[in-house]
Amino acid sequence: QVQLVESGGGLVQPGGSLRLSCAASGSIFSLVVMGWFRQAPGKEREFVAAITWSSDRTDYADSVKGRFTISRDNPKNTVYLQMNSLKPEDTAVYYCAAGPPRPLSAMLSPRGYDSWGPGTQVTVSS
Repeated sequence: QVQLVESGGGLVQPGGSLRLSCAASGSIFSLVVMGWFRQAPGKEREFVAAITWSSDRTDYADSVKGRFTISRDNPKNTVYLQMNSLKPEDTAVYYCAAGPPRPLSAMLSPRGYDSWGPGTQVTVSS
């Protein structure tokens, strides 16, 4: 039984920053690979970033590379998404996801994950 809860969303001006957190509970095996996805109104859920257990590998969507950073603190069972230089097109509900060991290449789709949080709203607007 895995539980994921996101926090840290809110309203921010273009160019601003936010840090999202994902508090996780469950077996270590079920949390080996974790990622962030987002879904804007009228659009499908899209990949944002992923990270392995030991943080030795990360992957990012081209649209956020250089602006967003994914990290994790395993003793705290927490995954983070630092978002800088935010743009209006970053506005979406952001979801935390988790799954067992898989190659990062297989974790770029929502179908590659077993567990999901309820999401947190990020709005970038003047």
